[in-house]
Amino acid sequence: MSKRVTVIGSGISSLSAASFLGKAGYDVTIIEKNTTIGGRARQFKVDGFTFDMGPSWYWMPQVFENFYQQFGKTASDFYNLKRLDPSYRVFWKDDSHTDIPSNLEELKNWFEALETGSSEKLESFLKDAEIKYKVGMEELVFKPSLSLLEFVNSKVFKGLVSMNLFSSFGKFIRGYFKNEKIIALLEFPVLFLGAMPNETPALYSLMNYADIKLGTWYPEGGMYKFIEAFETIAKENNVKFILNEEVLSFEKNDNQVSKVITSKNTYETDIVISGADYQHTDRKLLNGSANYSDKYWDKRVMAPSCLLFYIGVNKRLNNIEHHNLFFDESLEEHGKEIYKNPQWPSSPLFYLCAPSLTDTSVAPDGCENLFFLMPIAPDLSDSESNREKYFKILLKRLEKRTGNDISDNIIFKKSFCIDDFKNEYNAFKGNAYGLANTLKQTAVFKPSMRNKKLKNFYYTGQLTIPGPGVPPSIISGEVVSKYILKNHS
Repeated sequence: MSKRVTVIGSGISSLSAASFLGKAGYDVTIIEKNTTIGGRARQFKVDGFTFDMGPSWYWMPQVFENFYQQFGKTASDFYNLKRLDPSYRVFWKDDSHTDIPSNLEELKNWFEALETGSSEKLESFLKDAEIKYKVGMEELVFKPSLSLLEFVNSKVFKGLVSMNLFSSFGKFIRGYFKNEKIIALLEFPVLFLGAMPNETPALYSLMNYADIKLGTWYPEGGMYKFIEAFETIAKENNVKFILNEEVLSFEKNDNQVSKVITSKNTYETDIVISGADYQHTDRKLLNGSANYSDKYWDKRVMAPSCLLFYIGVNKRLNNIEHHNLFFDESLEEHGKEIYKNPQWPSSPLFYLCAPSLTDTSVAPDGCENLFFLMPIAPDLSDSESNREKYFKILLKRLEKRTGNDISDNIIFKKSFCIDDFKNEYNAFKGNAYGLANTLKQTAVFKPSMRNKKLKNFYYTGQLTIPGPGVPPSIISGEVVSKYILKNHS
């Protein structure tokens, strides 16, 4: 009889892990507490609108493609992938805006217009970022990170030396550029990594390579298309799905889990992978077999949470792009209110996605589908009145910067914030983006993917290796599944 694997949660990493194990002949079942799959990448439809609930940036397309190809597929088997041009629009403090072109030569021209000599420096910067990207994505992220010995070979060690692990991202960028807009543009990808740019390792310039060289893409029909693709692959490999059941505890025998107890049933199992929130699994479900103490978790540095709004508008908008970054306030001040002195921001930066500009299928005719995101510190006090206060701030900023007054044209509105992250995903401190990517929380310093007390219990997802984000989550599922195949064959 094939080994029975129970996967908790149906997020990206869970779908990835389940597919690899199903392909290898394991008897795999995914148990999901919500009524739909996808975790933070869920989708909902209402009144003709289709809203992606979480990820909205399709970066690093080769990571998706590598996953598909291991199952004899390609992205085009599931959806049409379109590269966005411009990649996104940035609104600045001086009332101007910049459309960031997908064409590198055009981007270099913009750099040069702001700072003489910066176009050549951008070439040099991107060559360095490419080295980091290739070492990171081809070598480091596929390590189980259970021991430092995994990194002791000449190729990996040489790569680590080139990664500027002990230099700060902020200082590294300023070694190339002086112009404030250029610096803000390059620092934007690390806003969600969980630390100020001057406290984030310079290795994360690899994100700039992903942004500028690899591009920003969109799967027509919405981001949930890749969740549907993963679901199809999982089912083709005989993975079973159980929805609307929450895992509550485990029955253990001889230092391993033998049964999974849910809100409705009990399931026998040989191996368990938790793609649910790591801290929740560790401290709330394992009953004395946790990897880490409450003290350990309280000392973890978390990446931001966020306040989200899903908005349906009964008119089309002007002067915006698919992705819009409102950098018309101080990044430094907002960052301090997230990372240094956690509080609701005084003058927040925010992001607006309008997928209906690219894809008319996600909104009724003549309407616009809008997704607002404002990064905030985790574990803040959440309330409807506070959400409404900030929604009004965002609408005023939208009108001021773009001329779009939508206050009387909203026909659907839904908010999602810290309490929802806790309630729907059991997210530790209501986090949205996992652990901060600081040096002390990288690779072997992340929570282990293997339970140290149970012989058959593993973790996957954004709170373990390799880290948060859609591509890392895909890889996380692959890494844990292949470790299991090697050690439980």
